Amino acid sequence: MPKTKKDSSSSDSDSGPEDKTPAKKSKTGNGKGASGSSGDNHNGPWTLEKLRQVRINEFKGRRMVDIREFYEKNGEILPGKKGISLQPNQWKKLIELAPEITKALGD
Repeated sequence: MPKTKKDSSSSDSDSGPEDKTPAKKSKTGNGKGASGSSGDNHNGPWTLEKLRQVRINEFKGRRMVDIREFYEKNGEILPGKKGISLQPNQWKKLIELAPEITKALGD
């Protein structure tokens, strides 16, 4: 059955490469701005480890915090399917829960 509406899904998370706004491409993958602080780059990317990054993206007109695994192809860093996009209120809730989660980890 063909889709007639783009808003047929109620989920705000995306699955990666089919996003309307492609992630910024980097030929080096060196994670500039990856020190964990925003520095001069207020929209990231911030590297968690290797090719796992946090970025601020726009999806369907909404700003989202995108936590995603990337991969390298032909010298370009591209977004993969493994990841999650959080709405600002979801991100704030996660930050609010972070101390409790850290305690549960035992670290």
